[in-house]
Amino acid sequence: MSGALGKLAAVLLRALGATWRVHFEGTHPLRSPETQPVLAAIWHRDVLIAAQLFRDHGIALPVSRSRDGDRATELIEALGYAPPARGSSSRGGTAVIRPLVRQLQRGVTVGIMIDGPRGPARRAKPGAVNLARLSGVPVTPLAIAARPCIRFRSWDGTLLPLPFAKVVCRFGPLLAVPADTGLDREAELIQELGDGMNRETDRADDLLGVSRNEQPRA
Repeated sequence: MSGALGKLAAVLLRALGATWRVHFEGTHPLRSPETQPVLAAIWHRDVLIAAQLFRDHGIALPVSRSRDGDRATELIEALGYAPPARGSSSRGGTAVIRPLVRQLQRGVTVGIMIDGPRGPARRAKPGAVNLARLSGVPVTPLAIAARPCIRFRSWDGTLLPLPFAKVVCRFGPLLAVPADTGLDREAELIQELGDGMNRETDRADDLLGVSRNEQPRA
């Protein structure tokens, strides 16, 4: 995807997203200035929906050092996100954590896909908990569901709501990670975050009548 195609994709996503009927549950952190900054956690499957819903806020994201990451960078910058920190849990993970911590400490909202970049889907990895421990900013879990939508045949089952789809976003309870958290407790918090995200995602799916056995359709 060239820069021009990235801009075109952003325009199309904005136009599609403008038709969605979106319902938020819980406290929307970007509408509550006293909660800034925000460290938001989502599942990888929800990235396109979240990219549209939280555009034009200058949010910082980590993006992998790959060709797919290059394409993602073009799209998210055209959607009004900050230039991304490049790296992942498998390539350059340590390097990507430092700039994200600095962003949070400057008051910039950061979003992270906690099962990325390659899964397994809906299984939390350490990134968000590490960021919370190093920055002092608690994790805000965000679960998203949509119907009707395309569910791509990718490892994460990426969702793309169809025109006029219903979209539910549930903000879960904050997860604080003290600076002195040890390895055993950190592992427990990672599991707690993943379990909580799955519960919230299942509840969002249930609100829309989405079957948990739904198969990919694209």
